[in-house]
Amino acid sequence: MKLVLALLPLTLLAADQPDRLAKEVRHELVMLPYYTIFDNLAYRVDGSKVTLFGQVVNPVLKSDAGNVVKKIEGVTSVDNQIEVLPLSPNDDRLRIAVYRAIFARPELQRYSMGAIPPVHIIVKNGNVTLVGVVDNATDKNVAGIAANGVPGVFKVTNELQVHKEVG
Repeated sequence: MKLVLALLPLTLLAADQPDRLAKEVRHELVMLPYYTIFDNLAYRVDGSKVTLFGQVVNPVLKSDAGNVVKKIEGVTSVDNQIEVLPLSPNDDRLRIAVYRAIFARPELQRYSMGAIPPVHIIVKNGNVTLVGVVDNATDKNVAGIAANGVPGVFKVTNELQVHKEVG
């Protein structure tokens, strides 16, 4: 049994997870049309059971994630524990402000590019959580400091992982 903490680079954390099923789950989740930098999707495969975790801004993304995973051959059950973040104009403002603060830094701009950026920004009730993978500890720290400098942010939890530590 294995928990995949973030979809972005999706590092496999244990050898006992069925690779085919894990790859198919990852593929289906990253292909969801409403999956953005402000969402965090994670999953665990235990035999033929898939448990979904994370936080999403759009409630449709939660139901779509559960539905696409249910259709994967070999999946017998899906436990959808994805949290739908509360609607909040203040959190929406903070999402954009934190995004700008982080990716305005020249050393972090590369993480904002691509269809599936490796850094995700989760905002709930003024609290920010950074998840994903960066290349080095300096980038992790700079992202956390940038997010912490945004007015209106109550707390920053920096869960970014350094690429070399993940594999």
